[in-house]
Formats: sequence, structure tokens, C-alpha cells
Amino acid sequence: MSTDKKPWYKDGLQFSCSGCGDCCTGSPGFVWVNQAEIDAMAERVKLSSEEFEDQYTRKIGARRSLKEFSNGDCVFFDHDTRHCEVYDLRPRQCRTWPFWDSNLKSPEAWAETCEDCPGSGQGKLYQLDEIEERRREMKI
Repeated sequence: MSTDKKPWYKDGLQFSCSGCGDCCTGSPGFVWVNQAEIDAMAERVKLSSEEFEDQYTRKIGARRSLKEFSNGDCVFFDHDTRHCEVYDLRPRQCRTWPFWDSNLKSPEAWAETCEDCPGSGQGKLYQLDEIEERRREMKI
């Protein structure tokens, strides 16, 4: 008997970013960034990596997270356009949304994600291998 149990989402899940900006706003939290992401975003905003870290990140233990506005919104969220100012260089955490363990743990968790995110459950059908690749990328 095989021990390779397929996850509940084995037939795939739909997601298409609606561009609403809801995932960039709201409750305070953490958007973890690694050095390669810091370096790329620093170059985009024409700062050294050290200047970028001072201006746009905060140290949490041994890790770094993007700073937020006092209302919890990401420092790179443009309120006028409702878009990310570094979208094409956004951190891994942002790129892998909504395929995070917390959203994939059960059909109920996914349904809750779909209630909160208008793009979840809509649009492109992601196959199991694509979902698993993104889920694993977020664990790195």
C-alpha cells in the first residue's frame, strides 16, 4: 500500500490576482525578505542595500521583514493606485500567495482564504505540482 497520500487539493486550485491590494493591507504582520530580495529592491529604489535595510526593513530576531505603515499596510503599497511599487521584485512571501500551508491545510482554510481574497478560487487553475512548488518555496 502506498503512503503517498494526495492532498485534498490534488485536482488543483484556482487563483488569479485581482489587483485589489487586500493582501498588502490590513492587520500588522511580517513580510519576510532575504538578502537577494533586499538587494534587488534596493537597486530598484536606487539605494545601497544597507540604506534600503535601514529605511524599508525591520529586524525581527535574525530575520528581516518589510516595514509597515501604522495601519499595517506594506511600506511598498501605493494607496492611490492600490498597487505594489516593487511588484515585479516582490518578496517570495508575496509571490507564493495564496499557496501557503496555512491556506492549504484544509478545504475550510481555503474557503476562508477565498472569502478574504477575491482572486482565490477564481481564474487560472493551478495544478498540484505548481501549488506544491510554491508551497515549498515559501518554506525556504
